[in-house]
Amino acid sequence: MTSRREFLKTSALLSAGLLAAPKLFAYDKKYIGLQLYTVRDAMGKDVAGTLAKVAQIGYTSVEASYSDGKYYNTEPKAFAELLKKNGLIMPSAHYLLGEDMKGKGTILDGWDKAAEDAASVGQKYMVCAWLSPKERGTLDHYKKLAEDFNKAGETCKKNGIQFCYHNHDFEFIKENGQYPYEILLDNTDKNLVKMEIDLYWLTKAGQNPVELIEKHPGRFPLWHVKDMDKTEKKMFTEVGNGVIDFKKIFEHNKTAGLKYFFVEQDICPGDPFNSITQSITYIKKNLV
Repeated sequence: MTSRREFLKTSALLSAGLLAAPKLFAYDKKYIGLQLYTVRDAMGKDVAGTLAKVAQIGYTSVEASYSDGKYYNTEPKAFAELLKKNGLIMPSAHYLLGEDMKGKGTILDGWDKAAEDAASVGQKYMVCAWLSPKERGTLDHYKKLAEDFNKAGETCKKNGIQFCYHNHDFEFIKENGQYPYEILLDNTDKNLVKMEIDLYWLTKAGQNPVELIEKHPGRFPLWHVKDMDKTEKKMFTEVGNGVIDFKKIFEHNKTAGLKYFFVEQDICPGDPFNSITQSITYIKKNLV
């Protein structure tokens, strides 16, 4: 029979071992984020009310959209105050390239001001959200984009912010045996340009998220946690309701360099607030 002294000694050794063990999570588990595109219609009608509802459901961080010097037609300072009022942080926001879609606050037009605004509200990341069909082009064009991203990353760095690029599936259509996504990874400075991986689009493109993470460790500080349904159409669905093995992917969070993740569901079958409630319930039970 184990004596009390032996039990205490063993417990102390186990505790010391746990304290000395490497951290299993690269991210802060108290932050469960929502990409506000999921509730974009509500944000367009009532910014304050929507943020309050998102917080009430249990989300603690958000990823917003920025254009023409504002977040959802709200001045940066006022938007930051709404976030604070609801106990939310905004570590990241989405931006356009500006080569096709014009407007201030894009990577190619007004980026300095956009970075200043981001820094003023405490953002840590500025993300190129997507490329329109006209902005994609050939592999040579992607190499030019890589140069633009490096420059954008330099501006971000001056403001204490990290630049990232968010993928869809079109970056994984091969041209001359190469993926445009790999061109972006290989031709950008890994310190100036990180990636926000969208797990839905990556999976739909036939890619293995774990393999990508292991091939480019530390390159993926932001994730979009978005599920794919089990139908032939491979549509968006609530997290945990589809085919993506989030538990397996999250086991590689440290290798990826994950800092923040955001739930996103581009299309919901009904009320988006019902969908994001279902998603966060699964996440709290299974992933954090």
